[in-house]
Parts: sequence; C-alpha cells; structure tokens
Amino acid sequence: MIHEIQAKTLLSSVRQPDRVFGLKYNMNLYRGCQHQCIYCDSRSECYQIEDFRDVLVKVNAIELLERELSHKRVKGVIGTGSMSDPYLPAELDYNLTGRALEVIARFGFPVHIITKSNLILKDVETLVEINRVHAAVCFTITTADDEMSRKIEPGAPLVSQRFAAMKVLAGRGIPVGVTLMPVLPLLEDNHENITRIIELAAEHGGKFIISWFAVTLRDRQRAYFYEQLDRLFPGLRQKYEQRFGDRYECLANHSERLWELSRELCQRYDLSMQVPQYQPRPVKRQLALF
Repeated sequence: MIHEIQAKTLLSSVRQPDRVFGLKYNMNLYRGCQHQCIYCDSRSECYQIEDFRDVLVKVNAIELLERELSHKRVKGVIGTGSMSDPYLPAELDYNLTGRALEVIARFGFPVHIITKSNLILKDVETLVEINRVHAAVCFTITTADDEMSRKIEPGAPLVSQRFAAMKVLAGRGIPVGVTLMPVLPLLEDNHENITRIIELAAEHGGKFIISWFAVTLRDRQRAYFYEQLDRLFPGLRQKYEQRFGDRYECLANHSERLWELSRELCQRYDLSMQVPQYQPRPVKRQLALF
C-alpha cells in the first residue's frame, strides 16, 4: 500500500566522521520499501515502521529540501538509500528522487546514492550536473546470480540490470561501485560468488567495492527472515539458529578469507576499497588593499 504523508523535516545530520561514505547529511524521501528484500534491517522495531509492506511517501519533501538547503552553511555530501531505496517503483509516479536531485544540483551540494535499481538512469543528466561538484553511486549487489536475486530481493531489478545501469553511469563519468553487503551466511558466502561479483563490477566500469561479510538479525527482522528461509530454502533456518542463536551480527563462513579474497581481487582489477570522498574546494578570499 502507498500512503502519502507530510514530513516535518527531511535532512538529518550524520554523526561525524563518516569514514565509509563521507556523508554530512542523510535524506529519506520514502519509508518502507517495495523491493521487499528478505534480509532488510529496516524491518527492525527500532525504525518504527509498523508494516514494512507499506510505503510512506513524503509528498512535501521537495518543499522541505528547498527550505533546508537554503539554510545550510556547510556544504557536505547528502546521502540517500540507507532506510529505503530512493528508486522504488513508486518513484515512477512521484519522481521525488528526481526532483530532489534537481534541487541539490541547483544548490551545488554533493551526493551519494545507494540503490538496487536501474531506474536511476532516468536521472543520469542531473547526476552528471551534480558530479561537477561530486557524485557517487553504490549499487547493492550481494549475488552474481539473477535467480538468487529473484528469491532474496523479489521486488528489486535483477542483478544483471544493475550492472548494466552501472556501465551507463560509468560511461558518463559518474563514479560507481558495489556495496557488497550483506553477504548472507550459507547462501552467498562462497569464493565463486564473491569473485564473480567483483569481476562483473570491473567489467561494467565500477571503481570501488565496499564489502561486509555478514548480516545483522534482530527482533522483527529476524522473524521475517526466518519465515522466508523456511519458504525458500527449507532446513536453512535451523542451521542459522544453531550457529548464531540470538546474535545481532551473523558472520559469513570464513569471513576473514573472503575479506582477503576481496582485497586481492580489488588489487588485481584496480578497484578501490573506499568510496571516493568529496573534497570541498578552498574558499577564495579577497586580499585587503591595505
């Protein structure tokens, strides 16, 4: 279900320093997510989203963004995609992300986007304009296999479509890469899968890989994830329960080896293991005459 809401504020400040994505501000235009990934942490009770199948659309978001950016003295990276993908199917109707990016471009702010959708291509011209200051795009990809992605990310575009979108953005000079997280234990934590993801990223113009070989599980999120494991991968839930119990962080098999593999492959394909960081241009000061 789609519900239109009036938000009180839009941008939130990010605790500094953010050494991973370099964010100064965070922006969520939607709450809830149509991609319905079986592992999504945003189902957790702490985020206070009563029914994650519902999508809350902040219909006054553009007005808020205009007002808030006009009062920002410090220009820093605006991130979006942490709580809800900015390129949900609902974006086709509301175009909140597209319009927000136009406002951001006009005010000269840098951006960082995390998405699982090739719908981002509709905003490529605006992203090119923003990239005169700074733009970076992360495509979340945790499996190289389209069939696996259909199971674990049922509402999201296929992995192959994400890689194709990455290639288009890279061709326009926009820094793109992969957030290889979460890596689901006993499903995605194998040498072949990790190797293929990094190879495909390099083949499609990726410049960086951000990896984390684990998944988090808590309260409602864990309950939903286990229900989906029972449906999609019978018998796997019991292995999770035996291995992880009620732990929040569930490490992938041989996570240290996978991290080393990721590092070696990034070196081989000349990929960074960090997101490109925004570097503010020095302020020109006018010299006094006397």
